Amino acid sequence: MQFFTSALAVAATFSVADAAIKGFNSGSTFSTGANKQQADFAYEMKAAQQLPGTNGAWTSVRLYTMIQGGTTDSPISAIPAAIETKSTLLLGLWASETSDAFQNELNALKNAISQYGTAFTDLVTGISVGSEDLYRTSTGEVGATPEQVVDFISKTRAVIKGTSLEGKPVGHVDTWDAFVNGANSAVVSACDFLGMDAYPYYQASTVGGNGIGNANATFWKAYTDTVGAAQGKPVWITETGWPIVGDTIGEAVPGAEDARTFWEEAVCHALATDVNMYYFQLQTSQGVQVNPDWGIKGAGDIVNEAVRFQVTC
Repeated sequence: MQFFTSALAVAATFSVADAAIKGFNSGSTFSTGANKQQADFAYEMKAAQQLPGTNGAWTSVRLYTMIQGGTTDSPISAIPAAIETKSTLLLGLWASETSDAFQNELNALKNAISQYGTAFTDLVTGISVGSEDLYRTSTGEVGATPEQVVDFISKTRAVIKGTSLEGKPVGHVDTWDAFVNGANSAVVSACDFLGMDAYPYYQASTVGGNGIGNANATFWKAYTDTVGAAQGKPVWITETGWPIVGDTIGEAVPGAEDARTFWEEAVCHALATDVNMYYFQLQTSQGVQVNPDWGIKGAGDIVNEAVRFQVTC
């Protein structure tokens, strides 16, 4: 708990362009494995909008699945929470699945359009087909091949054609080095935008090291390299952050002070240059401590909650 300071003592000021999307990632479960419900998503959305000194600018949430936990293809309860809180959504369809399992994601998407109509679709900033599937495949984990991702993107476009989601950008989220790998260029070609995940904390082999002093340069090199491979498509920052708690990797040491430094250098620069940003992540682990833990706020009520570092831009 030594990482926390009272939110009432935090004076966070943002001098950034208003056009860029500013949001946080939100998984469908807690660290205990329990499924989040509408009230849980609404709590996170309200907390993001009420971060001290941000003028309510953090109004978007990135999802990883369209399916409510514990169901086969019911729409995720983040959708009514977003309608309730007037939050926008970067939708996610989990793609490290078989074609049959991915069909459940598509069914949940169709059900959401039918159930919530334009109250839902007007809030959508984009649709991400998959999350780090190419990276996982490259490491021998369960992921998806480039051909599978392209197929899933095509199926997603077919589902939204003729609906109020038609015209929303459809893309894919993956690690920056997956995008710069020429073997994955077909995925880039199939996308309207690329969602780039980049964590200097993990890049221990980087020239200059992966300590916080080199993190900003490492992050922006990843971004620049991704832009170079993007075939002219927009590049959104869909995951980045610095852990508060966790193991030391190379020269990278988790902690509130280094997380604050990364925010001020990398995140503030992204916001000032009008790049769409989804930070990982707002909420610390609840119930079971995870390693690493990236959350910038602790548990508690929205107004008097504790935040882990002072944020200024």
